Amino acid sequence: MIAPDHPRLSVRQQCELLGISRSGFYYEPVAVRPQDLLLMRLLDEQYTRTPFYGVRRMHAWLGSTGHGDGIDRVRRLLRKMGLEAIHPKPRLSFNGTAHRRYPYLLRDVPILRVNQVWSTDITYIRLRSGFVYLVAIIDWYSRYVLAWELSNTLDASFCLEALDRALSRGHSEIFNTDQGVQFTCSDFVGRLEQAKIQISMDGKGRCFDNIFVERLWRSVKYEEVYLHDYTSVSEARTGLGRYFTFYNDERLHESLDYKTPQDVYCQSLKQPMVGRA
Repeated sequence: MIAPDHPRLSVRQQCELLGISRSGFYYEPVAVRPQDLLLMRLLDEQYTRTPFYGVRRMHAWLGSTGHGDGIDRVRRLLRKMGLEAIHPKPRLSFNGTAHRRYPYLLRDVPILRVNQVWSTDITYIRLRSGFVYLVAIIDWYSRYVLAWELSNTLDASFCLEALDRALSRGHSEIFNTDQGVQFTCSDFVGRLEQAKIQISMDGKGRCFDNIFVERLWRSVKYEEVYLHDYTSVSEARTGLGRYFTFYNDERLHESLDYKTPQDVYCQSLKQPMVGRA
């Protein structure tokens, strides 16, 4: 049990010892009306099937299912979930202020080795009575999920925790993100620059610049999230932890010649991986 007033250990140190994140410790359920939660579940599932649907198509689709809600409500819920209504990409990382622009470095670049390119993104994860956000960092060559974290807010702290965990395992040559504020803040960029990692950022509206994370989200949703009805963030954390272990260690990928991400990642490095992602 974590004691915020512990005389020797800070909350962060206690969380690290227990293997949980600070965002998980401070988590409070997001208050959402039951009817909105139902619509958000439907929109999330349909968006995963048809990410090219904008607000009008989503509104029309909901009407065909018997949920004839106003288009303004649909637009508001999509924004709340962070789903972009125009471009086929979850817009969970909002860019609120000016920041240094980094070019996209991966166009027509062959991916030939482990730790050549890492990338990250954020997606919406539903709970029975609320929702959380998931960030993950993936190695492009092996599809290995190096780190992941959950949060009930879109601040940068949970992304930084995932980044620190990934960097504790190694370094990539290039790190690709979108232009969201979580990934353009000085703390996130500073960690990458300190590690001498080249920073690449998706072009505006180019959803396939980060295609390997997009494919990961589809797998996570269809193979785990939609099959379970998480009642709490701790249950979601347990379920996702179990899934990412399966994804890394057991799930065979056709694109990897029916090997697992761990097989490819570890064989390339000639060393075993230890600890949780």
